Amino acid sequence: MKVRVVVGVVVAAVVFYLGLIGWRGVQLLTQSSWTARGLGVGVLALPVVGVVVILRELAFGRAAERLGRHLPEDDQSSDALSPLPRRPSGRIDRTAADEAFDRRRADVEAHPRDWRTWYRLAVAYGDAGDTRRGRVAMRHAIALERIQSAV
Repeated sequence: MKVRVVVGVVVAAVVFYLGLIGWRGVQLLTQSSWTARGLGVGVLALPVVGVVVILRELAFGRAAERLGRHLPEDDQSSDALSPLPRRPSGRIDRTAADEAFDRRRADVEAHPRDWRTWYRLAVAYGDAGDTRRGRVAMRHAIALERIQSAV
């Protein structure tokens, strides 16, 4: 619940900021100079892009959370790795994360059409510090789950 509150506050702040940018774009459109009007059109595009990015990220977060909730408990406990050791700083030990990642990658290679293995691989990417590839794997898991639930 704490994460949802933080996300809500950040989204509210960004929407407020985008509103201020949009208002400045409207003000620029009312100027007599064509340069200012052109700049106003460009400034008005920023809030539109910002809202699209926010909506896309919120949809991604909801879908990833939904997959985590639908991952069966018995599936998690029978195949789950023990919690990864942490450094004194609180970060996950890189060596242990890399070992866990290798096991998760082998699971995906063995079962490439199972969204659960892709979900676990995405988490392993995150634990290993590779968030970009983790997001790609999570998007793939979401797509596979949608295909499997539609069938």
